[in-house]
Amino acid sequence: MSSTLTQAASAPPDAPRSHSFLRHARIISILTFASRVLGVIRESLAARYFGDGLVANAFSVAFAIPNLFRRLFGEGALSAAFIPVYSQSLRTEDSAGAQRFAASSVNLLIVMLGTITLIGEGVLWAIPRLWTLTPERLLAVKLTAILLPYALLVCGTAFLGAILQVHRRFGLVAAAPIVLNIALIASTVLGARLWNMGDTAGQTRAIYFICVCVLVAGAIQVLMLMPSLRAVGFRFDLRVLWTPLTARMLRLSIPVALGAGVLQLSVLLDRGISFLLAKSADAQGVMLTHFDLFGQQVRYPLEMGASVRLFWAQLLYQFPLGVFAIALATAIFPALSADAMEKDKARFRAGLTRGIRITLWEGLPASVGLAIVALPAVQVLFERGNFGPQASELVARSLRFYAIAIWAFSLQQILNRAYYALHDTVTPLVLSILTLAVNLLVELPLMWTPLGEAGMAAGTSVSFALQALVMLWMLNRRVGGLELRQLVPFVLKVALATMLMAVACLAVQYAPWWPAASGRETAVLRLTILIAVGAVVYLLSCWAMGAGPAPATPPTHSTSPPQAR
Repeated sequence: MSSTLTQAASAPPDAPRSHSFLRHARIISILTFASRVLGVIRESLAARYFGDGLVANAFSVAFAIPNLFRRLFGEGALSAAFIPVYSQSLRTEDSAGAQRFAASSVNLLIVMLGTITLIGEGVLWAIPRLWTLTPERLLAVKLTAILLPYALLVCGTAFLGAILQVHRRFGLVAAAPIVLNIALIASTVLGARLWNMGDTAGQTRAIYFICVCVLVAGAIQVLMLMPSLRAVGFRFDLRVLWTPLTARMLRLSIPVALGAGVLQLSVLLDRGISFLLAKSADAQGVMLTHFDLFGQQVRYPLEMGASVRLFWAQLLYQFPLGVFAIALATAIFPALSADAMEKDKARFRAGLTRGIRITLWEGLPASVGLAIVALPAVQVLFERGNFGPQASELVARSLRFYAIAIWAFSLQQILNRAYYALHDTVTPLVLSILTLAVNLLVELPLMWTPLGEAGMAAGTSVSFALQALVMLWMLNRRVGGLELRQLVPFVLKVALATMLMAVACLAVQYAPWWPAASGRETAVLRLTILIAVGAVVYLLSCWAMGAGPAPATPPTHSTSPPQAR
């Protein structure tokens, strides 16, 4: 085990680091793409069998809870603080010390999440006994109680994956979500065969079955990482709960946890607001259209099913985000952490600038392109069975507002990792709090306008765009200059290529041969034409202007330290 850890610690070469993270990013992108395709298939089946009614809405809220913990603990605070400290321990500590730190961190995660799960189950048991709930909200509580233990499994998978990422093993970590998607697809199809999906009772039985399958998939996700963890020298050791490095990781993770907590609180607030402020039926089936606020009757601003429709819109805008931006940020994070630890300021700037350049090259056309194809994409993927044309219009409207900020969501993934690599966890926290405030200030009034639930998407996009720009400006000052002025011509070329793509896609819709009939087949044809035209025009425009994603090779040596915070 000692020799394995020593070899792993010295494995990542210095010279080709910037190129290696691109190779890792491609691997992650391919596997993430497969996972996202399966995720879209999964949600397409869910839309077909469950529609946007009571059961689907309740499940979307219940499933958001373990995913909140996954982003907060598994992929957020602890892993973001763990990766830089573990990377450093592999270089500066003996192999046994690095092993003890990794084992103690995993044990700490188990204790924390186990405690939270037990407390959460108690709260969920008490809620229906203290308050009278509508059938939709009661079902959401019951499903949350079943799915809450999944938080421990999915967070464990993400945190154990962080260990493998430090050792430059990204494949299985990126493939783990595929297991969940396959389980959900299989359980949805099987549930639809076992029960009548045309009524609420049948859908309810099927959704309970699906929740159990989610737990089974979570256990499989953890088990599939075990051989690779043993290969890099990691061993579980339940006797170790605390080391000096664990204390250091926690000090770093507290502001990250607060920052990630604010961000995920924003996501959960959106889900909760869209669930609580949407019309619903009482136990007798009477539609509730108003609620009492300080003695005044206030109209529910959202239609029933708003929560699950927003989830589907988020799924589609997160498709390019997961395939490109998160994959790139995941791959670049260990390299940025190593550069920061080695005080190689020039390499850190070069790697970060390269990441920003690639992110914008992918993010700008994705923002505009997804907004253009929103309606046919939703029709092709979801419009069948219990999911009708009206639901397609509502999902597409929200999707357009989410889509316009894909570049900002993507850029933020890179910038957050850069701050964490510099062990600066305070700046992202402060900006996340401001983002939450801006989000609420924008979206709450918009919900009572004709935008309805799409107003929530607008608030999210505005707040994230502001945060990304402010983070970039502050980081540029922090590291002594990212040569952003040299990026301006590149960004202008990419913006021009994106504009030409948009003009071509809009123009083709006025062509005499543009399919004018209605129906899913027509939507497939429209989507295919728009994607083909958009891709060809954008790539040719970039080629003609010399606006490729790859900049010049970064420098290989520098002794300049990063500026102190």
